[in-house]
Amino acid sequence: MDKYYIIANSEKDKELKTTRRIYDYLKQNGKECTVREFQGMAKTSGNSEFRYTNDSWIPQGTECILVLGGDGTLIQAARDTVNRNIPLLGINLGTLGYLAEIEKSGVKDALDRLMLDDYTVEPRMMLKGTVYKADHMSVENIALNDIVVNRAGALRVIDYEIYVNGEPLNRYYADGMIVSTPTGSTGYSLSAGGPIVSPMASMIVVTPICPHTLTARSIVLSGEDQVRIHIGPGRRVEREEAYATFDGEVSIPIGTGDYVEIEKSQKTANILKISRISFVEVLRDKMRGN
Repeated sequence: MDKYYIIANSEKDKELKTTRRIYDYLKQNGKECTVREFQGMAKTSGNSEFRYTNDSWIPQGTECILVLGGDGTLIQAARDTVNRNIPLLGINLGTLGYLAEIEKSGVKDALDRLMLDDYTVEPRMMLKGTVYKADHMSVENIALNDIVVNRAGALRVIDYEIYVNGEPLNRYYADGMIVSTPTGSTGYSLSAGGPIVSPMASMIVVTPICPHTLTARSIVLSGEDQVRIHIGPGRRVEREEAYATFDGEVSIPIGTGDYVEIEKSQKTANILKISRISFVEVLRDKMRGN
């Protein structure tokens, strides 16, 4: 690889010290490198269509996007750049780092491997979510980790009606519902009691958040299934208010009568792998540390 683009989370890379070291090392080795923070573009905001970078800012011919931060930074960078189909390598400056596999101490070795084309690429499944209001499509977006439908306002459970491929599956009285990819199974879904799924699998995990029942469990579906979540009526037939949130970044207000259709996206996030450490070994180390 000869042409790189760097996205840095400046909250984790204070004064961009690690970013500058990577930039200098690549340039010293005759490689092209562009740093998002050096471009002088307007700072993104929560109302932007992107979190870290507009994909039009990435130079043509870029072969690799280096993402400095944690798993959250990598997830949002993947969303920002998904239409460019450029593989991403996460450099972990955060805590767990299931996705961002390279630690700060291993950056130089990782760069050397990239320059020698010694790596593999893992295409990770993404979800497409479509929000319907009054039976009309309102918003469509994608997620690498999960799409969450959860209550807004008053602290009470909401009636969620779940359909799979158009057939009723179950009704949950809960704080919310998490629909995650295998990549997202180690995120919010795991915290809510969901299973861990191998990241290269093609599956959809449906996990209720604090369900008002003793028997509710996560459900693992095929990656070819479609999940639909309806917001049921509130108590005394009042309108309930909720949100559909994509990867914790984009939140769409919805309410009683609205629904979200979720299915496998045709787009994938391509994650670069440098180490030959298996997912099982990574998982074992992370679990041991917690």
